[in-house]
Amino acid sequence: MQSRTTSLALDRKERLATPPQPAPRQPAVERTHNWNEVFLGFDPDSARAEAQRCIQCPAAPCTKACPLHNDIPGAFWHLERGDTLSAAEVFRQTSNMPEICGRVCPQEKLCEGACVVGRNGRAKPVQIGKLEQFCADFQRRHQGLPLATVAPSTPTVAIVGAGPAGLAAAEELVRLGHAVTVLDAWPRPGGTLRYGIPSFKLDKTIIDAKVAQLEAMGVEFVTSMRLHPELGVRHLLDVGYGAVFLAFGAVSGNRLGIPGEDLSGVHGATEFLVRANLSPSELPAAFQNPLSVGERVIVIGGGDTAMDCVRSAVRLGAKTVSCVYRRSEAEMPGRKEERQYAREEGVQFHFLAAPLRLLGEVSVGAVEFIGMELAEPDARGRRSVRPVAGSEFTIAADTVVVAAGYHVDETMAEALEGVETRSDGVVVVNSETGATNVPGVFAGGDLTSGPDLVVTAVAAGRRAARAIHEYIGAAG
Repeated sequence: MQSRTTSLALDRKERLATPPQPAPRQPAVERTHNWNEVFLGFDPDSARAEAQRCIQCPAAPCTKACPLHNDIPGAFWHLERGDTLSAAEVFRQTSNMPEICGRVCPQEKLCEGACVVGRNGRAKPVQIGKLEQFCADFQRRHQGLPLATVAPSTPTVAIVGAGPAGLAAAEELVRLGHAVTVLDAWPRPGGTLRYGIPSFKLDKTIIDAKVAQLEAMGVEFVTSMRLHPELGVRHLLDVGYGAVFLAFGAVSGNRLGIPGEDLSGVHGATEFLVRANLSPSELPAAFQNPLSVGERVIVIGGGDTAMDCVRSAVRLGAKTVSCVYRRSEAEMPGRKEERQYAREEGVQFHFLAAPLRLLGEVSVGAVEFIGMELAEPDARGRRSVRPVAGSEFTIAADTVVVAAGYHVDETMAEALEGVETRSDGVVVVNSETGATNVPGVFAGGDLTSGPDLVVTAVAAGRRAARAIHEYIGAAG
């Protein structure tokens, strides 16, 4: 049987000339009336054909561009030969959630952005994310998610936060032989995966399957449990946990700091998304009131969260949905595919505009904006903006959603009990281990980086799990 060692003999020119497989998806006229995933998934023949577009680069730049360093060519080698289960296993060697990362990663900026097939615009890159999703979904349906074979031992590790970093760390720790308890403030596990990402991007059954896998491996979940001064990190160590991993993310929404932000009908992105996408039984009491958006919705922001909000507003029945972003489209941090989907669903975009004030007596009725122009790059290399005098304009609105980024919840500071943080609340850690300045306390994910990607949170959880394993071994 041919092996990957003979890949240099492949006819790469032929592969480069092979067109990409069509990605089946719900038509916009249908999907705007449901919350089902837009991409319908490849069938086995299409997946194999798309995998055959991979030219098996010896240097594998796609692997280097992946924060988890997935062996993408290795997985596709199995897939194009029809061995989908082996392909899925290759992904799971380095990723705890290929079925999730395949759906929500910004592949255009990571693996697909580095794909040689798509270099210089000669062709479209291999659809790596959709193939990763296909492999993982196939495995889950036909074999089930893999379980641990190591019996857990004491002491138990406490993980605070059931989002991607916490779930990845929990799985790795169980596989390393540790008992794990995961504490989370939300009623159900999943963190941002469940409460921050709409079902049309990530179906809730995918998250349910992941949680069920971890429960079958012995992970204990304690939900609706939030750290506070009487239940802080030192308390967790004092009651016998061998180590604590903090992974509760950066979930507090940034405010605009302009007049009218407290009017009725103005929502933060998290509140809006959880109320739009989940049933009341899955929500805290504060979020259980019915959500009515009216006919005109404005979302302020330009990232993936903003796209989630505008597309949710469409599904909630709004007749006019506008996304307003202060820079140009070229500077938008979100995925191009999400903007394409939003446009197909009727969302209107207004670029180079910043809000000045929200207008209304009790409820919001409009937003006043001012035009902006691009200026010099900022410290991160993004073009800064400056206002254009006399360019003010107003857009009517029944609902305004602020999707202007997130920060660490400042109310958690007392519960951290001496864990070193920056002025913005981000926890300071060793970048290789996730260790904080408090022995036995580790942290990872958005809590240590600020808002970032699901895949980087998974990577942080995996790194911390290995470090916790070594710490407990040394302490024992």
